[in-house]
Amino acid sequence: MTGKIAATIITGFLGSGKTTLIRNLIENANGAKLALIVNEFGDMGFDGGIFAACNNPNCTEEDVIELTNGCICCTVADDFQPAITRILEREERPDHIIIETSGLALPQPLVQAFNWPGIKENVSVDGVISVVDGPAVRDGLFASNPDDVDQQRRADEALDHAASLRELFEDQIKCADLIVISKSDKMDSYQSGFVRMIIKDHQRDDVKIINSTLKGLAPEILLGIDANAQDDIHDREGHHHHHHHAEGHDHHHHDHHHHHHDHDDFKSIVIKTPQFKDKSEAHAYVELILQRKGILRVKGKVAIENAVAPYIIQAVGKRLDSYFDKPSIANPSQLVVIGMHNADFSIPSA
Repeated sequence: MTGKIAATIITGFLGSGKTTLIRNLIENANGAKLALIVNEFGDMGFDGGIFAACNNPNCTEEDVIELTNGCICCTVADDFQPAITRILEREERPDHIIIETSGLALPQPLVQAFNWPGIKENVSVDGVISVVDGPAVRDGLFASNPDDVDQQRRADEALDHAASLRELFEDQIKCADLIVISKSDKMDSYQSGFVRMIIKDHQRDDVKIINSTLKGLAPEILLGIDANAQDDIHDREGHHHHHHHAEGHDHHHHDHHHHHHDHDDFKSIVIKTPQFKDKSEAHAYVELILQRKGILRVKGKVAIENAVAPYIIQAVGKRLDSYFDKPSIANPSQLVVIGMHNADFSIPSA
């Protein structure tokens, strides 16, 4: 990274706590000169003026660039590249570039852009930080207010991917070099452990997970990761490249079979299910399981009458996501049920 400017990409859904994280970085930069590229937009989006008005010499109004034409992963060439070029053409270059993406953004295309000529020679991705709204993930919503996220999605005419909140969450986790669970003070130890368990299903090996509150985190934790993320972009690919890959789900099922999870307070079992008459019957059965004391999550694939493809179900808290996967000859029908160690696992037969 000698001679290159370090850049940190910060992802997370609207309301996850990115603003708090970034503002704390600016206020505690210890003299380092920061440039900030902000991508939240729309009525419910982020106001870059919050940072521009903080009168901090580490990041003045001239150091803040707002990208308001849509989700940054869909406007990389039109918006992001010119913004980086503007920063590089300054007489006094910053010490670090902070990029705050839209909550709708797939981080992988943005990381890939750092391999483009003109950028690769001058900037390196120090790290991708994914901010996770702890209570929202606990409740199966992923975002603190999904309606606001949907409003932002409808306002983005440039959006060219139709990923669900669950898929976006998984892609943001898969790309991360550091995962920050925000609002951790609003959860007890069991709930925090459950959120970590969900994250670990999708994170890459050796990626750290840390808790955060409104007090924020020290810059020493967030900056200086030295991941050079643009160099291993293929290890960070998510749904954008392998949409609904059935084998990936199978691997998780086998991993969980009647074993305790990494967190000793949780365990899981596998339930073999018969063929369901239709999707509604399958949903009703999963909702019945979630009503058992201490049950936190249900996921797996089931057979639906007259359907040639397995039906994937993932349910947590108040949210149930489902879709038909690719057709498969071998179609074992089973659900993984995850709960606290003392949960009621006496699940009735379907």
